[in-house]
Amino acid sequence: MSAVTTLAFATDRLPSGRREQLATRVIFLVVGIVMAGFAPLVPLAKLRLGLDEGALGLLLLCLGLGSILAMPITGMLTAKWGCRAVIAVASVIMIGAFPFLAVADSWFSMAVAIAVFGASLGTVDVAMNIQAVMVERDSGRPMMSGFHGLFSLGGIAGAGGMSALLALGGLSPLVAGIIVSVASLLLVGLSLGGLLPYGDNGHEKSPPFVLPKGGVLLLGILCLLTFLAEGSVLDWSAVFLTSARGADIGLAGLGYAAFAVAMTGGRLAGDRIRMALGERRVILFGGLIGAIGFALVLLVPSAHTGLVGYFLVGVGASNLVPVLFSAAGRTRDMSPGLAITAVSTLGYLGLLAGPALIGFVAHLTTLPFAFVLLSAAMLMVAASYKVAK
Repeated sequence: MSAVTTLAFATDRLPSGRREQLATRVIFLVVGIVMAGFAPLVPLAKLRLGLDEGALGLLLLCLGLGSILAMPITGMLTAKWGCRAVIAVASVIMIGAFPFLAVADSWFSMAVAIAVFGASLGTVDVAMNIQAVMVERDSGRPMMSGFHGLFSLGGIAGAGGMSALLALGGLSPLVAGIIVSVASLLLVGLSLGGLLPYGDNGHEKSPPFVLPKGGVLLLGILCLLTFLAEGSVLDWSAVFLTSARGADIGLAGLGYAAFAVAMTGGRLAGDRIRMALGERRVILFGGLIGAIGFALVLLVPSAHTGLVGYFLVGVGASNLVPVLFSAAGRTRDMSPGLAITAVSTLGYLGLLAGPALIGFVAHLTTLPFAFVLLSAAMLMVAASYKVAK
């Protein structure tokens, strides 16, 4: 099995090169920075607007709703206008909305700002992955893991940088948000020349969104399961360590940190791993390592061992989504642009629904049992290793 298989994109264009590869990395980095930079603003919004947990939860739901509404039509937009135009316009809206998240002074205005932010974020996410698949195809070697590694690195920089500006720099949320926005806008401007002026041109007259079918549906389900596990680690790792292992909040907070470090490192090394092992083994071993990580968290009654378990989950999950996106770009069941749109949308549903599902199952049973389901989900991903072809 070759690492990268030829895609069915339009051929009336020059292949992408180093400039396009660099531009793709920059856009992934920017999206990671801006998306994670929102996290430190959430508790500030809760205090500023005087919200309880329920009202805050409804407010944050606007982020997901905006993304879910925008993502399905992005494939059509890139086919008609090209990746460069869609990424540029959506990035400007995303970056422009960011400072408003720091100053909106009513629930309604904050909900509108978050929805606009989510819609533009979802649009950039799909469009940059469509560009990434085409650039990877033209390079003749795996590159998707490295692209997603820059997104993870941007997440660390965005959350850490925004927190530092607020805490160490003593800046107001608005000034800190403007600094992040200006830096992000400069990076987008520098990348414009390498963004592709075309999209999935061979399917320009395709409907804006079609239900996934065949192998694309399977890829979407696997992406949903992987994102479900990732989102659950983000929201529930610290809760599990404090409630089930008696860890203090400082140690419990390291659970997601261990996961994020492993995820970032695994993705930055992922392209070499894919070339060495092949995509099927990456899915097989990744799913198994992730399942072992969750099992370690569950079966060993030690908070420190739990940190090791979350680290293993990050190692295992790190390259699953990049491989699944690459496979979606090669499918013949749907046009590449629509396939990536469908897989992205299903995956994002998992990221949004995962934490809520874990909470629902934990309410009906116990939190450890809910984590058993996460281990089972990773085993299901591992069992599907033949999907990469």
